Amino acid sequence: MPVEHHRQELESPAPPPPPVGAPPEKPAARRADDPEVVARIDDLLGTFGIDTTTFNARMVRELVQTALKLIPDGRDTGELKLMTTAIKEMRYAYRVFGAYPEPHKVSIFGSARTPEGHPDYAAAREFGKLMAERGWMVITGAGDGIMKAGHEGPGRESSFGVAIRLPFETNANQVIAGDEKLVYFRYFFTRKLMFLSQSEAVALFPGGFGTMDEAFEALTLVQTGKSSMIPIVLVEGKNQTYWQEFDHAMRTMLLARSWISPEDINLYRLCATPQEAADNIDRFYRNYHSSRYVKDTLVIRLKRPIAQRDVDRLTDEFKILIKPDGTQLSPPKMVLRGPFDVEDDHLTLPRLCFPHTKYKFGMVRMLIDRINDCELV
Repeated sequence: MPVEHHRQELESPAPPPPPVGAPPEKPAARRADDPEVVARIDDLLGTFGIDTTTFNARMVRELVQTALKLIPDGRDTGELKLMTTAIKEMRYAYRVFGAYPEPHKVSIFGSARTPEGHPDYAAAREFGKLMAERGWMVITGAGDGIMKAGHEGPGRESSFGVAIRLPFETNANQVIAGDEKLVYFRYFFTRKLMFLSQSEAVALFPGGFGTMDEAFEALTLVQTGKSSMIPIVLVEGKNQTYWQEFDHAMRTMLLARSWISPEDINLYRLCATPQEAADNIDRFYRNYHSSRYVKDTLVIRLKRPIAQRDVDRLTDEFKILIKPDGTQLSPPKMVLRGPFDVEDDHLTLPRLCFPHTKYKFGMVRMLIDRINDCELV
């Protein structure tokens, strides 16, 4: 039986269509999709005890085939090193996180330069402590400043370190150094992938370019539906104004120019205290569990069912999210039901389902808030 992870990606597992306009592949002695080559790959998979008829085996087969095409494609040594290192980094990191599938995890981002006496440092330490007390584990970049504070609060046992190799920042902080849950990355993109793919929440503390990069990465992935909906909280120390200034900038620089939609402001929450931030994350998971797509249907898993009157009310309030079926006879609506036949995880949970337009994800965030406000049945 596969392990049931809390985090469920929204993207469908269906393979993407062939690229349009890609240069033709160079002729080689043998093509990677040659039936005999495929048979050899399947024989190799079989020696590892892998059932070659499964979807996962198909993915591994395509990974091997892709690797076999690289040298005939003319990829140089630098490109091969980048791809090989990225795959090895991801494989190792997934193994580390895979040993701890059950606890919820929150990523803490913030400056490595924040001194220990700063109010932001105290707030990050307190936030990490509060989340650990609620059974969560904390992921930080393993450096000093906010990252160290985020580890001090929950302690080593409840902490992950996702470190980046930099010429001027080479050591992990003393809390996580030497721990089996510390992973080093060469590339920022693989590191950010692990941060966001393994987190059920993101807590942002004040920081510089790196923190802003991580903040906008999280916001962009959620805004575009490339990541599951998660709570993103903005936290800072007592009497600090960093995130108030950020929010003002988002409203005046982006929203006022229509570079973002009004509902996109709902993708993050300004929290005055670490307690408020922890409570906000708790509230997000009051009844919401996770989401996925079954074709065009958005499947929102709930911990407990809600009343039919609430389903009807949500259908009316969020009808802009429901994709029309092209007829006026019976407009689509939200439906409370059990799992679809294609689902193989969290089968005991009720589902709130509707055909989704796949845009306005800021309103999906609002929908989750309304779901969590509903009386549980």
